[in-house]
Amino acid sequence: MTEATLQAFNGLRDFSMVKWYIIPLLAIVFYIYAKEIRLARLTGNWDAVFAGITLFGIDFFNESWNGWVLHFTQHSAFWTTPGDTALRTMVGWNIEIMFMFMLAGIAYYYTLSESTTEKILGMPEKLFWAIGYSIFCVFVECLLNYGGHLVWEYPWWYRSFGGIWLIFLIGYFHFFCGIIWVITRKTMKAKISIIAFIYSVPIIMNILAFGVFGWNY
Repeated sequence: MTEATLQAFNGLRDFSMVKWYIIPLLAIVFYIYAKEIRLARLTGNWDAVFAGITLFGIDFFNESWNGWVLHFTQHSAFWTTPGDTALRTMVGWNIEIMFMFMLAGIAYYYTLSESTTEKILGMPEKLFWAIGYSIFCVFVECLLNYGGHLVWEYPWWYRSFGGIWLIFLIGYFHFFCGIIWVITRKTMKAKISIIAFIYSVPIIMNILAFGVFGWNY
């Protein structure tokens, strides 16, 4: 295994690593979701909440298959996060990343107008902002990689032209496409069904990995 992978295993899901600053961060997440749920109950529009949990669910799936890559290669996941953290939840995931992705979908949702036909530069605004947010996320990820906080091992997942496109498409763009898929459904049942499917896949993956096969990532 790579040095970064071994470092990422250090303190993995070790609650003695927890730092006090995650408490106010958790409170911020709770506050934002509490406000959005209250607003949704008043208006009947749950799309902001759905956008938040949809993006987080897709990231949960990404981190799960990333862990499976590590298990099957016994070399490295596509990305690892070996640096300092208040809690490392998987080799490529930590509590700070989780909090960020719990809010990113809501931020994307409030970037959109209420129009269903709005276009920016000739493309539907939902798609435009999905591309824009994805580009920004890739830029931040490159900075984290440059600083050694987020380690990439494989040449096709790196700061090269081909690698950047792969990170854009698989790392982020489908997060926002998932939100578009959910919030454009006509019925509450359809929206909830998609979200349930999004979460069921990584939950099953991790039950199999940790509970049945005894893997660790």
